[in-house]
Amino acid sequence: MSRASLDKEPHEVAAMFDGVAERYDLTNDVLSLGQTRLWRNAVAAAVDAKPGERILDLAAGTGTSSTPFVQAGASVVACDFSLGMLKVGQARNPHLDFVAADGMKLPFADGVFDAVTISFGLRNIADTTAALRELRRVTKPGGRLLVCEFSHPTNGPFRTVYLEYLMRLLPAIANKVASNPDAYVYLAESIRAWPDQRGLATLVKASGWSRVAYRNLTGGIVALHRAYAGA
Repeated sequence: MSRASLDKEPHEVAAMFDGVAERYDLTNDVLSLGQTRLWRNAVAAAVDAKPGERILDLAAGTGTSSTPFVQAGASVVACDFSLGMLKVGQARNPHLDFVAADGMKLPFADGVFDAVTISFGLRNIADTTAALRELRRVTKPGGRLLVCEFSHPTNGPFRTVYLEYLMRLLPAIANKVASNPDAYVYLAESIRAWPDQRGLATLVKASGWSRVAYRNLTGGIVALHRAYAGA
């Protein structure tokens, strides 16, 4: 799977995130009506980082998603393809180990991480399957994957209301609070084009992961997909 239908090259997506880096976390809190904190807590609980573990947080942005793993005693690599995000992240979270990298070609050896996770970033990588395979490559046998990504609300009427918000109100609100409102038009379109829960589970399994499972958050607006490296 790729983002070809959204008509943006990887360098254009990176530049887009560079442009929203400074106010990215604040804007996300506003647009999600505060739900991002709930989702981050759910990710931290699902990853269940242990002292001494090595964790890769891909699409880490400014490092907000990485901090809970450090607090749990794990060694964390916060990885992103947006240099603007990393610059802001290094200023705000100097305790984190930031690495600039392409999610389709990670600069790490095989089997070096106990857990790999990506939150709200998988849909912005040009080739989803390639990214999932790279994450599998760098994970130790028996290690775990946690993907937190926007998905499809399970209730029909709620899904209709949500899509209306996504395509109409979200860009309008972003115009008031975001540093680059046009970026949020792209993000809304990328959410709408993303596969549903079962579709993503199928992609994860086809990329070499086993014991794939998922659960919904906020009525399916977000889904957590979990899987393991090996049988």
